[in-house]
Amino acid sequence: MPEPFEFNPLDPQVRRHPYALYERGRREFPVFRHEGLPIPVHSVFRYEDTQAILRDAETWSNEFGGGIEADEIGDEAPPSMIGTDAPRHTRLRSLVNKAFTPRIVQRLEPRMAAIAGELLDEALEAEEVDLVQAFTYPLPVVVIAEIIGVPSSDREMFKGWSDRAIANLGLAFFAGPDPDRIRRQRDLFAEMRSYFAALADERRKQPQEDLLTGLVEAEHEGSRLSHDEMVSMLVLLLVAGNETTTTLIGNAALALHDHPDEQKRLRDDPGLMPRAIDEVLRFSSPVQFDPRRATRNVELHGVEIQKDEMVLTWIGSANRDETVFDRPDVFDVGREKNPHLAFGFGSHYCLGHNLARLEAQVAIQTLLERTARFERTDDDELPLHSSPVFRAASRIPVRLYPK
Repeated sequence: MPEPFEFNPLDPQVRRHPYALYERGRREFPVFRHEGLPIPVHSVFRYEDTQAILRDAETWSNEFGGGIEADEIGDEAPPSMIGTDAPRHTRLRSLVNKAFTPRIVQRLEPRMAAIAGELLDEALEAEEVDLVQAFTYPLPVVVIAEIIGVPSSDREMFKGWSDRAIANLGLAFFAGPDPDRIRRQRDLFAEMRSYFAALADERRKQPQEDLLTGLVEAEHEGSRLSHDEMVSMLVLLLVAGNETTTTLIGNAALALHDHPDEQKRLRDDPGLMPRAIDEVLRFSSPVQFDPRRATRNVELHGVEIQKDEMVLTWIGSANRDETVFDRPDVFDVGREKNPHLAFGFGSHYCLGHNLARLEAQVAIQTLLERTARFERTDDDELPLHSSPVFRAASRIPVRLYPK
């Protein structure tokens, strides 16, 4: 009799070691219906299915409803750009798309390198640090704050907001909407709205060359952007602009720590850095799943998915799919063919992918250039990110050895 397939994304050990379950899911349960949950949820594990679902925005919606959106973002906040479909998503995305073009992002590289260098100098002086607190989170939050046009001196407050905003992200799919979580999200949004509203008033009086000014001007054009849409956009950019990149840089450091031969290879050939970062995105995807809602009845691999039921596309599994990737469980900083889905696919492909890649490249390059080696200070299991959406350690204690 076949062994039951027990896939609980909230189980800490499943979150730490998901890959054998992912492989079995791809092989035996490409569409897995979770039992005993408050809402109908299906998990999808194969690359082909994940890509097809993320591509088909008509069949698979990003607007969830059913109390889930209120649980995730607060019931007084308008849906963020992530939580909308066309045409609203198209309109909102177009307002910020020009701020993240490759040309504009590339201009930021010297500033990124300066920030990374300052952070590493301080960390090397301390010798033993939490790499997250000392390096992987300050760099992205300062960069996104400067792009938006908010004081990077408020970064501790931004970090607190970000932690609270995503602490329970994804839990509603497994535990159902929760009044206390909704209340906390509502209070958080009100706090952030008050902060950004004051800054927006300043930009109306004194425009500057930043994204906040651009959004304020778009608001003035009337129907293109409401005040609450502007605030939701700023909240999304601040949180998404640092959370996933913090995770990416941390995962890169851990992957290189755990694969010393690949670390040496990258130290010897820095030209491999772009490929190395894409390999981290594939091998240890910061975002493990991307949810969608069925807009009609669908049959997939013989499983009936009813209209309005939820599907979780497991990006972390798709990026280890043996039908797409050669030696999928091998970390290879020189991997050439790497069509990973770490930034999603289709109309919701991550707007900040160029920024995230460049920040991670600069961060890891600076880490390797300024250290002879870095080592974890203990062998304890690293504490997990609070949200099951993310594959990340919330703390990485290391000792740094200068060159």
